[in-house]
Amino acid sequence: MPVDGPLRAGARGAAFFDLDRTLLPGGSGPIYGEALRHVGLLPNRGLGIESALFKVFDLIGETYPSMLLTRQGARAARGWSVDLVHKAADMASAALADAVQPYAHHLFAEHRDAGRPLVLATTTPLDLVRPLAEALGFDDVIATTYGRSEGHFDGTIEGEFVWGKGKARSVAEWAGRHDVDLDRSYAYSDSYYDVPLLSIVGHPRAVNPDPRMLGIATLRRWPVVHLDVPAGVPKFAGVEPQQVLFLLAQSQLFPWVRFQLHHVERLPRVGPGILVANHRSYLDPLAIGFLLARRGRPVRFLGKKEVFDAPIVGDLAAALGGIRVDRGSGSDTPLRAAEEALGAGELVAIMPQGTIPRGPAFFDPELRGRWGAMRLAHATGVPVIPIGIWGTEKVWPRSAKLPNLTNVLAPPTVSITVGHPVEVGGTDIGADTATMMRAISALLPEDARRERTPTPEELARTYPSGIVPDDVSAAAGHEAERRPGTD
Repeated sequence: MPVDGPLRAGARGAAFFDLDRTLLPGGSGPIYGEALRHVGLLPNRGLGIESALFKVFDLIGETYPSMLLTRQGARAARGWSVDLVHKAADMASAALADAVQPYAHHLFAEHRDAGRPLVLATTTPLDLVRPLAEALGFDDVIATTYGRSEGHFDGTIEGEFVWGKGKARSVAEWAGRHDVDLDRSYAYSDSYYDVPLLSIVGHPRAVNPDPRMLGIATLRRWPVVHLDVPAGVPKFAGVEPQQVLFLLAQSQLFPWVRFQLHHVERLPRVGPGILVANHRSYLDPLAIGFLLARRGRPVRFLGKKEVFDAPIVGDLAAALGGIRVDRGSGSDTPLRAAEEALGAGELVAIMPQGTIPRGPAFFDPELRGRWGAMRLAHATGVPVIPIGIWGTEKVWPRSAKLPNLTNVLAPPTVSITVGHPVEVGGTDIGADTATMMRAISALLPEDARRERTPTPEELARTYPSGIVPDDVSAAAGHEAERRPGTD
């Protein structure tokens, strides 16, 4: 909806968003500066100090001296053509819209669905920021307004300088004019200087907070969010937990297992991907994590609800960006969350078998998978990348509660192989799922594709606590008698 259009009737709360270091990962200044240079309003070559100030802003956010300089922007713009500024604003809007952090768009959708107007509240001059607000579908803009005379800016500011307490007053005044209840409204900002704004709404959110804002948010118990990662994933000094764990993915820290990685280069460096792997052990997620550490990319795992419901482990899984799956509920929520992650350009990992096969099924050379990964692929058009895992059951079989960490003299070898993207037909989910499982199987050693009768000891390792059901044990014995000499 255009920002100068009518607001939705009956909207009681609104959602107010700061721009720099909130919706954007850094400041908008460099992009606006380049556009203003292009139209001839700034010198062709920016000053070195300007670049340095932008980098400091991106790192630590607003400071009082920097905002004093920003306030002088109206004087610096005196005599500028309003039309040329609008031309620069139009040029910059596309680049800025592309730079908006990926999970911000999901917030926009949630607020729209709840009937809340979206309002951009920023210190950036209104004439510059309005085209961006229109591109993002905002309902209105609260921004610093430069005075003008005869088609040129006159060096003054009309009304409030929309910063600090001035921004809070401007938002409160806007809410009064539009019959918006601030107690039912949301506000999002990174800056300590927006504490007055967040204090007047019922639902404050500290986004990518600067150090002082983080302190205030902690004391006041305001939720802290980051719009470049899924909800619930924390960040510390700009780093999420998975990226910290990447630093620990060193062979010398895993003396009880030897990882062999094949074709890591087939993992995309950027952009979304659906990673699908076979499931042989509780160690499999760690094996995939070790693989992705070599690519330096976090992954969002779809995992069973039992993992997320477990004490401590569940909190860790959520902090790592895992997606909880309750297969018994029939809910589409996990797939929608996975679609959001893919839409944000992330990697999503799924084990289509759903759980580690038990008993004879563990040794079946034909892999059978569920349709969730292919449903995602059909819905999003994102490539499906197969991964073959072999040997993890030697480290942590299903019969064991913990992995074997003692075998450091002769550690088992775990092989992880990345394949080429699966060719997806796009119409038949069942057929495409079968194709996907064959692609995974093709990455496994020849032993995986050969029929054989497992020994009683091998069967036992595929069941919790190593207890083989009587009917399975009897059936296995009959099979061994029928096929003597089978390995």
